[in-house]
Amino acid sequence: MNGTGQDLAGIGILLIQTPDPTLAKLYFRYAAMNAGKSTALLQAAHNYEERGMKVQLFTAALDDRAGKGVISSRLGIAREADTFGPNTAFVGEHFGADTACLLIDEAQFLTTVQVRQLHRLAHVDGVPVLCYGLRSDFRAEAFEGSAALLTLADDIEEMKSICACGRKATLNLRVDARGQRVSEGEQVVIGGNERYRAVCPSCFYQDDALGPSAAPGLFG
Repeated sequence: MNGTGQDLAGIGILLIQTPDPTLAKLYFRYAAMNAGKSTALLQAAHNYEERGMKVQLFTAALDDRAGKGVISSRLGIAREADTFGPNTAFVGEHFGADTACLLIDEAQFLTTVQVRQLHRLAHVDGVPVLCYGLRSDFRAEAFEGSAALLTLADDIEEMKSICACGRKATLNLRVDARGQRVSEGEQVVIGGNERYRAVCPSCFYQDDALGPSAAPGLFG
């Protein structure tokens, strides 16, 4: 497995100069909805491959909005990826010695065990792992995978998203078919803009009855 000689994760590539496994890291890039997480992942994959490096992409099997095993950006770019579910094992023998990096979309759906496997993969096998996902659900409660990544990831960065009121969006709001806020229900309901909105804390804690002028984020 390859390690990294110079940390350039900020531009989506980790230059590989030595097989030293102590230099690889587990990265977590998190944000609210519509921050460009999938776009950033696809750009990072392109950066590696443009330099002749092999990467392996994963996305959650349960997220089939663009088709099963497809990572799709709102900008219109997409590519196929392997899928992971609760029983997927991220262990060294599953990846070739020429794997330069793993890139994982929808990382909030990882299990705690899988995040620990990815952390081990970086530090024992020397494979950099870049994870992209949400931090919290529509009730502002942590996803299992995100909580584990916030605990174990060696490099954590918040990507920026904008609320309809103009403030930075850090939370996610679920809405029904009429555009009304949903406050209860299962944690995981797959959907895009028709189902979720990225909102700032100020709008998140406002009462729907106040109307769009008082809490634009609640009304898109």
